[in-house]
Amino acid sequence: MRAYLFILLIAAAGSYLATPMVRRVAERAHVFTPLRARDIHKVPIPRLGGVAMLLGVAVAFAIASQMRFLGQLFTDSSAPLGVLGAATMVCLLGVLDDIWDLNWMTKLAGQVLAAGFMAWHGVQLVSLPIGGVTVGSSRMSLILTIFVVVLTINAINFVDGLDGLAAGIVAIGGGAFFFYTYFLTKDARPDDLSNLASMTIAALVGACIGFLPHNFHPARIFMGDSGSMLIGLLLAASATAVTGQVDPSIISQARAIPTFLPVLLPIAVLLLPLTDMALAVARRLLKGQSPFSADKLHLHHRMLGLGHSHLQAVVLMYSWVAIVAFGSVSFLVLPWQLVLSLCVVAAAITVVLTFAPLRHRLRLPRRRAAAEETPATSRRNETSGV
Repeated sequence: MRAYLFILLIAAAGSYLATPMVRRVAERAHVFTPLRARDIHKVPIPRLGGVAMLLGVAVAFAIASQMRFLGQLFTDSSAPLGVLGAATMVCLLGVLDDIWDLNWMTKLAGQVLAAGFMAWHGVQLVSLPIGGVTVGSSRMSLILTIFVVVLTINAINFVDGLDGLAAGIVAIGGGAFFFYTYFLTKDARPDDLSNLASMTIAALVGACIGFLPHNFHPARIFMGDSGSMLIGLLLAASATAVTGQVDPSIISQARAIPTFLPVLLPIAVLLLPLTDMALAVARRLLKGQSPFSADKLHLHHRMLGLGHSHLQAVVLMYSWVAIVAFGSVSFLVLPWQLVLSLCVVAAAITVVLTFAPLRHRLRLPRRRAAAEETPATSRRNETSGV
């Protein structure tokens, strides 16, 4: 555990220290987020923050390769280099998009290429973690891996719309997923706790934490597509790697781990981004628009529309992710009855806080009607008094 926490801190420090330098480069190169009707910010903000996050992850991987505990991951296979290489590819793709605004077909092709590169280096969905069911063929494994990676990349990209939202969501969900991968490995291989999934997610969470102080409201830099695609790929890489390194069929029943948990948790981490993406695609297709076209109807826009401030909207979305992600991973260590009870209570509180502004909206018309009625009543009383 200490080795993974050290990797997290290294990635956080690298990302935090690199972000101001990247911001200056973006400012001098005039790489700013344009002011569009759907955007929340009112002044141009430099982007390319994903480059700083990549530097943090790269430094963490470099140090991990020299550690006795994690070094064997780099000597036994090329999978770690495959993850880092694919991360570099999507980050560079995002940089090009941040500068020249690439069309969706070019971005999709680049994402598929990066996912294929990672799969070629051995990071593939080799089993479906439901009773140890294996994927039927290497071709199917490659197709499923690319699909999962591209889906995750675009889900994170869709939710990146408020200061600190995407980085915070991935840090929270990634933290829950780290505990899952760690405990799963500990239960399956107690003599060797080193695994690519935990190392990757620890570096990712660290990079997000290091970037957040610069990106939290009011943001001084945006991660841009270079960042959203990067964290989406690394999250997918960790979820994919755990299926190849831990066989769910050999996990002891002592912990009573539900067989559906390996599938539930990655979905839980991505529940908010996937929901936002599904609603956006359906909404645009029904209007006859491209599913990649932009609008101002994402979940974070709707939160602002309810009357929440920028900070309140972000914190509430953090809360929803934390409830689902940590609620799912809690099944590893706590009785399911207790977990379910705590999740229900937390969800009820969050629902009340989410829709609280509606109460004030409903009261305003009543107050206005009462204010308009009062002068009229006074005039009638004066008339009757005469």
